[in-house]
Amino acid sequence: MSGYPLLGMTLAELQSVVKYLGMPAFAAKQIAFWLYDKKVLSIDEMTNLSLKHRELLKGEYVVGASAPVDEMRSADGTVKYLYQAGDNHFVEAVYIPDEDRATLCVSSQVGCKMNCKFCMTGKQGFTANLTANQILNQISSLPERDKLTNIVLMGMGEPLDNLDEVLKVLEIMTSSYGYGWSPKRITLSSVGLRKGLQRFIEESDCHLAISLHSPITSQRADLMPAERAFSITEMVDLLKNYDFSKQRRLSFEYIVFKGVNDSLLYAKELVKLLRGLDCRINLIRFHAIPGVDLEGADMETMTAFRDYLTSHGLFSTIRASRGEDIFAACGMLSTAKQEENNKN
Repeated sequence: MSGYPLLGMTLAELQSVVKYLGMPAFAAKQIAFWLYDKKVLSIDEMTNLSLKHRELLKGEYVVGASAPVDEMRSADGTVKYLYQAGDNHFVEAVYIPDEDRATLCVSSQVGCKMNCKFCMTGKQGFTANLTANQILNQISSLPERDKLTNIVLMGMGEPLDNLDEVLKVLEIMTSSYGYGWSPKRITLSSVGLRKGLQRFIEESDCHLAISLHSPITSQRADLMPAERAFSITEMVDLLKNYDFSKQRRLSFEYIVFKGVNDSLLYAKELVKLLRGLDCRINLIRFHAIPGVDLEGADMETMTAFRDYLTSHGLFSTIRASRGEDIFAACGMLSTAKQEENNKN
């Protein structure tokens, strides 16, 4: 791809582009229309720009959309797509159709710094932040893009660790010049990084999901090293400063590990920890990954856990697993092998 990508630019950035090229100011909205409404693949398709202005644009810019380079299909209908993200770098995005909903799980980094014990992406290590172009391309170039009803930033990487680029994507997705989506259709999932969390809450109206996994700080630190920098108790105190009782939803993700965090003692501690927060709990079955000595709790244990939480005022659901057979389920995304193969 020769030229700087336009896809992933906010309206303000497009305004800077047209000013730099000496084009009329209104051309920025025209370009945004072609990128985000018509989803064109080339500047030549922007037919209400003059030929002269299209040639000016083509001199330094490209649309910057690129199709997935590979895909894997699950028996349950889930599709995992592989996208190239720079030289020898790849990310995975997961398309999850479900009756009248179609969700895309989007990545924000190549690998991840957080190194959570139960996550394959963390085992891969961190390689690079994705640009707004590379994040948005997972949506724009998705073969099923017109069927999408929801986006979750729950793929590879920690979104709050790449917040500037993520916020650009969220602006484009929810603005009238962009996709025009309601923020209620988008959820960002995070382990919780102090500064990033506060910025995200104040600069976006999208839903928030926090990876919790244990209400006991010492145990959470063993599962999730990020706990040592910003504890779950400090995080809850911060979240209590914001109103999640109206349009915006706050949820906590809780992977239930057999014999680790699955007894009602933990359910009681969760109720105590989250008292006073308007939130819900998503209980997730653990998906075994190589080299990790953790097992998932059985359904009977998870059901009892859910029922205890719900009966004590914490609305809880058990999330159905999707795409486990193609390593597309929660915590299973990794492109380490693909990148290694491409270097050899």
